[in-house]
Amino acid sequence: MLKKGTKIYSILTGSCPRCQEESMYQASNPYALSQIFKMHERCSHCGLKYKIEPSFFYGAMYVSYAVGIAFAVAAFVITYLFIGTSLKTSFIAIVSTLVVFMPVIIRLSRNIWINFFIKYDANAIEHHHPIKG
Repeated sequence: MLKKGTKIYSILTGSCPRCQEESMYQASNPYALSQIFKMHERCSHCGLKYKIEPSFFYGAMYVSYAVGIAFAVAAFVITYLFIGTSLKTSFIAIVSTLVVFMPVIIRLSRNIWINFFIKYDANAIEHHHPIKG
């Protein structure tokens, strides 16, 4: 399922969407909060510039809303429908889930956003020549 060359691989691993050879992020752990938004400027393998244009990742905020809703629905289904807690307890579980998973939601949203625009290219490594004269 999690196979290199698929969008889901790039989204879940945070790897370069074009070559999937390295992480886009300077710190792979999303819970290193001081570095959550710090990304490499370019992929060292294929040369893809991650910030395609100024404010590119503002669009990830829209994706973040949808991803947050998915996490909230999952928390509700697990607590209210499966475990059978009260609505008040389910609400607390939803808020707690959103707070705890906020760094993961931010990273997933950025990964999904960039994968809307960049497709995987198995030959991307061969096309990039980083030699500068």
